[in-house]
Amino acid sequence: MTARKTTGLALALLAFAAPLGAQQDQPPVTGGAEVPRVDSAPLGAQGVGSAGLLPPSVTGFPNTLWQGSDPGRVARLIERTEPAVPALQSLMRTLMLAEAAPPSPQADVAHLGARLDWLIADGAVDEALAVLEIVGTNEPELFARWSDLTMLLGRIEAPCRTLSARPALSDDLGLRVFCIARGGDWSRAALILGSAGQIGALPARRVDLLERYLDPEIHESRGPLLPPVRPTPLEFRLFEAIGEPLPTAPLPLPFAVLDMTGDMGWRAQIVAAERLARAGALTANRLLGIYTARQPAASGGVWDRVEAFQALDRALASDVPGAVGPALEKAWPQMASAGLLVPFSTLFARQLSELPLEGRAADMAERAALLSPGYRSLAEGMRARNAETAFLKAIAGAAPEDYDLASAEVPDLPHAEAVAAAFTHDAAMPDALAQALAETSLGETLLRAIDLFSDGMAGNPQSLTDALATLRAVGLQDTARRAALQAMLLDAERARR
Repeated sequence: MTARKTTGLALALLAFAAPLGAQQDQPPVTGGAEVPRVDSAPLGAQGVGSAGLLPPSVTGFPNTLWQGSDPGRVARLIERTEPAVPALQSLMRTLMLAEAAPPSPQADVAHLGARLDWLIADGAVDEALAVLEIVGTNEPELFARWSDLTMLLGRIEAPCRTLSARPALSDDLGLRVFCIARGGDWSRAALILGSAGQIGALPARRVDLLERYLDPEIHESRGPLLPPVRPTPLEFRLFEAIGEPLPTAPLPLPFAVLDMTGDMGWRAQIVAAERLARAGALTANRLLGIYTARQPAASGGVWDRVEAFQALDRALASDVPGAVGPALEKAWPQMASAGLLVPFSTLFARQLSELPLEGRAADMAERAALLSPGYRSLAEGMRARNAETAFLKAIAGAAPEDYDLASAEVPDLPHAEAVAAAFTHDAAMPDALAQALAETSLGETLLRAIDLFSDGMAGNPQSLTDALATLRAVGLQDTARRAALQAMLLDAERARR
């Protein structure tokens, strides 16, 4: 190390020796933001790895959900798992939010961290933050995630105040420089940043961004910055602070929550709501509220979808059955192209099932019924108009007693053969997963089944059969039925486009 770098490192260490709390904080950017208690861990002997928002009485999963598995293997499975249909997205979210002991006490924090990372990537920002505020942020790994989330949501003072009280929680020099500057000691922040840049303790891009934040004249002289593809929440706030706010639409899903307030305009709110609804991070009722908040003032793209949605909503409220069919025929393809048929069906399937629709509208209403949470009760009321309807009723668990799925005609639907094989009476969990369940944990087995299902949707029918048979074997019959119906019907809609 050169003498210059040695001196810089020494200066940085001396600068850190002064407590962050000795500086006067500036007023918070958002009014009413409060710092949560981060030094409490009410979970007692179970440890933070057991934390969740859904108790066993809600999930039906035992406290031993993850026990018996290798922690590293479970973490890798969680990281790579991308559910292919909404039913499995919902199952995955339940697994990530379930209260259950970690694979081992040694993996306590790491297991919780893997679950939180999946939730955050999936847009479940509020849920991840709620879990962290249950367990506290006594561990650096948890503080880093909590800091990112609070920074993302605009609660900028919260991580700075916590870091001031407990500097050992983070070695993120960028965050420290930012917080010291916000506390009013700009010269000290600049000294630390300069030292960090000299020794390569921060990436050059982050140094450049922080220098612009600390000195507006530097920003003006260097010209605009290229926006990062995947900014950290701190970088996002820094770009905002230097007068170059980043648009959220092209950013990763967690940033979509920032547009849900409507402050950036109704269109931005709609786009964000659609992104979150596709990931299962927004309820159908909330999507309904956003779609119907006002009348679209333009046409094309998202506005055509909003207009079609509102027209159907009005038609259903008008008690004029003749108006519903044409409105449904316009709204259905719009929602299909946006990947939102499941929340759409959740909202309208029951009303549609009660109307005397004909032709294409009747077909759409039938598919909506099968994609809705009430699929089974609605399927029981369906007339088996053809072999396809009879088959779908059977998968929904609503076939008449004399219907034999093993010998019935399999319709021309994507994945129908693989689905049929999983729902015959002799279908069983594959040996590999049965052995895995015996030797590891239920949680790991479910992660493998979700992964297999995605492989099946990509073109391996045996994987789809094995995944569905596994879900049925462990008692998740409803999830298996919904996943099977969604696989066939949603892929059929994609093929039509």
